[in-house]
Amino acid sequence: MTDGDDPREASVDTIQRELTAFARRARATAARLHPDLPLVSYTLLAHIDDQQGCRATDLAAHYLLDKSTVSRQIGALEKLGLVERRPDPDDHRVQVLHPTEAGSRVLAATQASRLAAYQERLKDWSADDLARFATYLLRYNAAGTAGA
Repeated sequence: MTDGDDPREASVDTIQRELTAFARRARATAARLHPDLPLVSYTLLAHIDDQQGCRATDLAAHYLLDKSTVSRQIGALEKLGLVERRPDPDDHRVQVLHPTEAGSRVLAATQASRLAAYQERLKDWSADDLARFATYLLRYNAAGTAGA
């Protein structure tokens, strides 16, 4: 059996291609849902909201992004009026990022649109298939970020 005939290798190759296609669709969908909110910015805004505020360094560490990348994205979110900086109540030297009221509205609308798109795409899947898919995604993401 050659490497090309290895079923595991073929499956991993298919997974890699399909996850790449998924990422491209996610970026395109994000651009359609809110042209000023690219997928990275949307992801950062959602994380800031989920954490009820966080520092830019926390975002960089969580997403394994360069601090300059996070800084540019946060600057764009601030310029759009979607994020604001507030002093940390425990250490006034530290700035904590929070969604503005407008940021929370944009995030809620975008999340609702994304959820509706997923529900439409998955509407013909059985409950068992959805549960297995969710389990596999959780397992994949829990495995870490090595090489991905």
